[in-house]
Amino acid sequence: MRFETSENQTMITQAVRDLCERELRPHVMDWDERQHFPADLFRNHFGPAGMLGVLVPEEFGGAGLSYFEYIDTIVEVAKICGSVGLSVAAHNSLCTGHILSFGNAEQKRRWLPKLATGEWLGAWALTEPNTGSDAMRMKCTARKEGKEWVLNGTKCWITHGISSDVVVAIVRTGELLDTKGMTAFVIERGTPGLKAGKKENKLGMRASETAEVIFEDCRVPEENVLGGVGEGFQQAMKILDGGRISIAALSLGIAKGAYEASVKYAKEREQFGQPIANFQAIAFKLADMATRIEAAELLTLQAADLKNRGKKMTKESAMAKYYASEVAVWASNEAVQIFGGYGYTKDFPVEKFYRDSKLCTIGEGTSEIQKLVISRNVLRS
Repeated sequence: MRFETSENQTMITQAVRDLCERELRPHVMDWDERQHFPADLFRNHFGPAGMLGVLVPEEFGGAGLSYFEYIDTIVEVAKICGSVGLSVAAHNSLCTGHILSFGNAEQKRRWLPKLATGEWLGAWALTEPNTGSDAMRMKCTARKEGKEWVLNGTKCWITHGISSDVVVAIVRTGELLDTKGMTAFVIERGTPGLKAGKKENKLGMRASETAEVIFEDCRVPEENVLGGVGEGFQQAMKILDGGRISIAALSLGIAKGAYEASVKYAKEREQFGQPIANFQAIAFKLADMATRIEAAELLTLQAADLKNRGKKMTKESAMAKYYASEVAVWASNEAVQIFGGYGYTKDFPVEKFYRDSKLCTIGEGTSEIQKLVISRNVLRS
């Protein structure tokens, strides 16, 4: 299996890197400390640069690129700030990706150009206070009244739950525990009954807004249903397959950021009259980091290749997400150890990589859920 970087990928990677160095890096710690979600960065810089519609065809205002370029984009952002990388991933693969995958022609024309260009920010709402991995027990419901659906309930842990202009929500329209009892709706901000709730105060990923989305007799026209009534659960599972590639890429970026900072520090920091990189204890840590990161990258590219070719990749995306996220946590921990006392301070970047990395093993399916997905696929073969 060969994954050679194309000239187009190289150009895109450099463009994203330059933009992030200029518009993102100077603000990383300030935004983290204040839990400030930089919506203007998305609307004024990332959108015009094509970073919010990487996979969206050009006819709908997107960049029309593949999952390889998408991974490169997420990695470059996450190498500087995992929080912003998370928001870029959620906007692209969840909200925008759901409309791209299951919307009809009119729905795509209506919403994708605004999302792909950054005019609008998107949110995707599946999780509820009582349902994390157990999505089929959701209590958020929609009932049909004439040509409208009336939504009631609360979604939680929603990226851009406050700042989004449009929300794709999966809610129950049938019986509890029925896989055909859920439906996906698109709800625009300003719709009566759509409200933002509590914003979470988090350990890491603090510049990525996470909040409740509340529906109180929220009336949504039937033309805002994505696909058919009752198809929401199956759609969500397919979206999460692609979303796992996003989190794998996010994890990869965090791990690479921690690794690159460690290499630089190890070459510059001197103890006992020489750079600490000369000591085998440090050099071996860097060797282990480089090896595991490359393995995570290959798993991620394998899943992306299958996705690009329209092949089933449930097992492969779960493997990539599981391994890359665990590597991100491990590599960030090793980076703090290499930096020593300085790694425990906010004057150096690795403490933030350490805090941000943990979410990767939880969001869009915990590591335990990924192992469940992998084992079921392995045992079926």
